[in-house]
Amino acid sequence: MQVTIVGLPGSGKTTVFNALTGGHAETGGFSGGRAAPNVGVVKVPDERLDTLSALFKPRKTIPADVTYADVAIPPGATREGTISPDVLAQVRNADALLHVARSFEGGTAAETADAWRDVNELDTEFTLADLDVIEKRLEKLRTSGRHGSPAEREANAQEEELLARLEPDVSSGRPLRSLGLSEDDERRLRGYRFLTQKPVLVVLNIDEGQLTRAATLESEGRERYRQPESDVVALAGKIESELTELGVDDAALFMEELGIAEPSRGRVIRLTYALLGLFSFFTAGEDECRAWTLRRGATAVDAAGTIHSDLARGFIRAEVISYEDLIACGSTAEARKRGLLRSEGKTYQVRDGDVIEVLFNVAR
Repeated sequence: MQVTIVGLPGSGKTTVFNALTGGHAETGGFSGGRAAPNVGVVKVPDERLDTLSALFKPRKTIPADVTYADVAIPPGATREGTISPDVLAQVRNADALLHVARSFEGGTAAETADAWRDVNELDTEFTLADLDVIEKRLEKLRTSGRHGSPAEREANAQEEELLARLEPDVSSGRPLRSLGLSEDDERRLRGYRFLTQKPVLVVLNIDEGQLTRAATLESEGRERYRQPESDVVALAGKIESELTELGVDDAALFMEELGIAEPSRGRVIRLTYALLGLFSFFTAGEDECRAWTLRRGATAVDAAGTIHSDLARGFIRAEVISYEDLIACGSTAEARKRGLLRSEGKTYQVRDGDVIEVLFNVAR
């Protein structure tokens, strides 16, 4: 799973990348004019996994992870409409977008900070890029799409009908994520990897003086940016980046001085995880405690396949208990004695926090 960080030059998006990943990517200006994105893998913080590890005392504890990619957008590209196809292709590779907008004054940007002006500017560019793809594809479908086998012509006709239906909304500036697409529509559009179809978390990059207003800025932002599959969060990127450089005691002292209860980076990571419709289930034992990632609606056999393809092929059943029940019982043996350890079949929909052991037949 990849979350791509975007934002105008001067937004502090590379600082946010460093804050989230604990990285040391070059910041300031246009990041040295780099062409390749900065990439970092982040562990998803989950207190439940820590508690399971304390209970089972395993040899290994493995959290779920998210990959963040920081893509460089050249200065002036949005106003000139010249974001290169290569940069747009990097953004299209994302499963979700983390859109950093400058809410602090100063830095390398000459203009006064206006986060929502900047959000709208880049959103417009992404909408125009999607519209260009739609128009070019429609032009092709209306010519060569009439050829081929009957099945191919039928598929082309359905695709043309869908794109023609979406074109007026996208042309008027509406992102695809706001159009209430059906599952069938989503399936047909999947190969395009449209920019405005992706879930987006807007990160208002604030400074120390705005920390006390963070919750208000988030609330106001959600009222303003009312789109499905989106959220707004305030993050002091510079401060959070500095925190990753400190030891535990020094970080605690620094947060106390600033009146910060906990780092916001963990919340941002969890929000991007949830925004993608993902949740964690667990496997737990003396050898390993591990968090695994699934999408909402996934079944027990999907969970088995996430652990290993052999488990899905030879699936017999899954022994399942909720995290809360397991912790209350104190052990798997006690949970079994109390009848809280359930046997579930292939179609069982896994829930967030389920602790699962898959029983399977290796001969299948």
